[in-house]
Amino acid sequence: MIRIFNAAEAAASILERAPLADAQVPDSWLATWKDMFGQALGVEEAVAAIIDAVRTRGDAALYEFGNRLDGVAPASLCLEQDRLEAAWLALDNETAAAMQLAADRVHAFHERQPVSDWVYESADGTLGQLVRPIEKVGIYVPGGTAPLPSALLMSAIPARVAGVPEISIITPPASPAGEPAPILLAAAWLAGVPRLYVSGGAQAIAALAYGTESVPAVDKIAGPGGLMTTEAKRQVYGQVGLDGLYGPTETMIVADESADPEVVAADLLAQAEHDVLASAILVTPSVRLAESVQAAVGQMLEDLPRAEIIAGSLERGSGIVLVDSLEAGIGVANQYAAEHLCLLVADPDQWLDRVQHAGGVFMGHHSSEVLGDYVAGPSHVMPTNGSARFSSPLSVLDFVRVVSLFGLNEAGAQRIGPAAARLAETEGLQAHARAVTARRSRS
Repeated sequence: MIRIFNAAEAAASILERAPLADAQVPDSWLATWKDMFGQALGVEEAVAAIIDAVRTRGDAALYEFGNRLDGVAPASLCLEQDRLEAAWLALDNETAAAMQLAADRVHAFHERQPVSDWVYESADGTLGQLVRPIEKVGIYVPGGTAPLPSALLMSAIPARVAGVPEISIITPPASPAGEPAPILLAAAWLAGVPRLYVSGGAQAIAALAYGTESVPAVDKIAGPGGLMTTEAKRQVYGQVGLDGLYGPTETMIVADESADPEVVAADLLAQAEHDVLASAILVTPSVRLAESVQAAVGQMLEDLPRAEIIAGSLERGSGIVLVDSLEAGIGVANQYAAEHLCLLVADPDQWLDRVQHAGGVFMGHHSSEVLGDYVAGPSHVMPTNGSARFSSPLSVLDFVRVVSLFGLNEAGAQRIGPAAARLAETEGLQAHARAVTARRSRS
């Protein structure tokens, strides 16, 4: 059963996020870490120990942690392109067509993102920017409770569009044989990557950051993951760049009387299906809609295969929030800064300008968030846990570097040089000032 809250109750419960570092972990994890490392460790300490082991022991640590943490060691740490192509060719026609449509739309959207060189010519010379792709990128694709080929496409294709020459995909084994789900191999082939690496969790992030005998070190790591993966990304930042630190997925729906209760309920259940830590929240001024959605969720939940996971999500961080008006609902949404914000209202355009913080805005009754998950076009890798206040969805911009270009001519240097020298003197940097005057004295 999904609960109904007033605004004050929600603010003190489902709208209040805990820092990722404070997340509770199962007792079984704590026991495993104590057995492995000989002492009681928290998440931060356990991840640090895993990273250190991978950095010093390489492939051997990946096999060990796969066996002891994931319950299965990789059969091979690297699967070459022939294996990926075979998996693609083995897909049924309907699945292959759906994946091709998704890939084409993701590619088309990201090709439109404006990332280019530009040069500005003036009397003082030339200024501008050069755009260069990052040379080596690692993309983590979570395994968890289900294979996610969509996550692979949504991360790898923007990197391909950006021109990244070396893309390393890494994902955990999903079968007792120690291999990923075949559909992930097929997605890797469709995305155009030459091989796929097999490892999961913190050890996979460590392998990408520092390299092993089988897994090449990269310059930047992208892709979502669970608690251990996210903590590992945090710890290796500086050794490599990151796209972001992602918490559990979340959707907030702002709806009015025009919304169909069964459609709203279906959207909430789709979000809750991801994970027991996922958040699915409806914000509405309509008591009628709130009560109808509550009833529909209860009815629709019964026959879903992942009902236990959904029920856990609905109990933990999901709910229906009653507000005084749609304007108040948009205020709640801006404060929450959801990964996905769905405007299931009669006139979404009227409210769009008031939206300040969201990873993605899904406008109107036909813009299902699930379409964004798979085939709409923008990457579904979006900021979570309130980070939409300062972060953006994954895009081509995450896979390029901007290099500033300085090409001053003699006249320009003479004209602006005295100001540079004076500012250097105010900072007590005489060598800086002399570097300017040395050129002036020789011209």
